[in-house]
Amino acid sequence: MLELQVTAFLIVFARVGAVLMMLPVFAEEAVPGRIRLLIAGGMTFGMMGLLGPGAHAAAIDTTALPGTLLIELGTGLAMGAIVKIIFHAVSIAGSVISMQVGLSSAVLFDPAQGGQAPLLSKFVTVGATVVCMAMQVHHLWIASIIHSYATFPIGGIPPLHDFAELAVLAVGRSMTLGIGLAAPLLVYGIVFNVALGLSARLAPAIQIFFIAQPLNLLLGLAVTAVSVGGLLTGFAFGMADWMQSGWH
Repeated sequence: MLELQVTAFLIVFARVGAVLMMLPVFAEEAVPGRIRLLIAGGMTFGMMGLLGPGAHAAAIDTTALPGTLLIELGTGLAMGAIVKIIFHAVSIAGSVISMQVGLSSAVLFDPAQGGQAPLLSKFVTVGATVVCMAMQVHHLWIASIIHSYATFPIGGIPPLHDFAELAVLAVGRSMTLGIGLAAPLLVYGIVFNVALGLSARLAPAIQIFFIAQPLNLLLGLAVTAVSVGGLLTGFAFGMADWMQSGWH
């Protein structure tokens, strides 16, 4: 009986742990691996009362157990990857802002993005993480794990076509959301460059380059400081809307 219980626990743990490996915040390298394992184990233990019967039924069939574990791992990784794609919208917005302000060359290594990332992109990503946690958007991430067992029962092969279609929609939504969040800086960049071009035409003797760079930094950072609150809040609402509607 104990062996059956442990096997059922591992079946549920496979999907929950795979999702947490990909989810924003939980999958950050700043979170130690042992802490992530404890979180995944605690969530699995709490969900066993709800998912126990299905997991026990899958655990009885020992011949299909390896395939069941692989399917659960794949389902969890696919779900977490789709959420992570949407979360990258704020990184896109931060990169666009950095380019408009003139700080695209100020980069640092960001493990979450898998390489070098502009400083402002990392800043807004950390801010979005805090805002999402404060607005309890992470509850929707956790709820999606629970509801996934109704959509993708344990041991059943998930519809790969639907996952692929959802991933394409997530990429499009992420890019649209990212550009929309950076819209104030895009408008600022157009206005600033048009004004700069007119100034160069009206006063050719002025050394525009030496004036433009510091002025662009000053005005760009001022516009960013004014709009960053709305940007982060808008991202949190966009993420919540996707989890409640686009996910299905």
